[in-house]
Amino acid sequence: MKQFLVLVFSILLVGCSDDDRINNCNLLLNVGVNISINLDLPQYSQLQFISNSVYIPNQGNGGVIVTNVGTGLRAWDASDPNVQPSQCSVLQIDGSEAVSSCTEANRYSLFTGQPLGATDLQCGLKEYRVSESGTNSYLITNN
Repeated sequence: MKQFLVLVFSILLVGCSDDDRINNCNLLLNVGVNISINLDLPQYSQLQFISNSVYIPNQGNGGVIVTNVGTGLRAWDASDPNVQPSQCSVLQIDGSEAVSSCTEANRYSLFTGQPLGATDLQCGLKEYRVSESGTNSYLITNN
């Protein structure tokens, strides 16, 4: 029985890895997000058209990017999840992509939130929940 326990314990130790690259995508804080948007307002009217995106500052870690993906709206934290938060880690909208201005210049799809190009990026964009709250009105939260 002792040999069996030693064997199981040894397998567990060997099977565990300390290579948790970027601490399992935990660079971004879990800050409260609670945004109401109305697509009838000028600052959000572009979201009535497929593939258009809008940046909303002062929310989440680096602001929030909302995109019309054709089947509805999706909302992403505008901070690069693969870079320590800094001024350059706030993503910029470039068509249907979000781009970091850091030296890595990481790119992400605003349709899926997945990294584009670079194969070594572990984390996709942090997504927030979008729910309809009325005609052309939406609530964006992380609850």
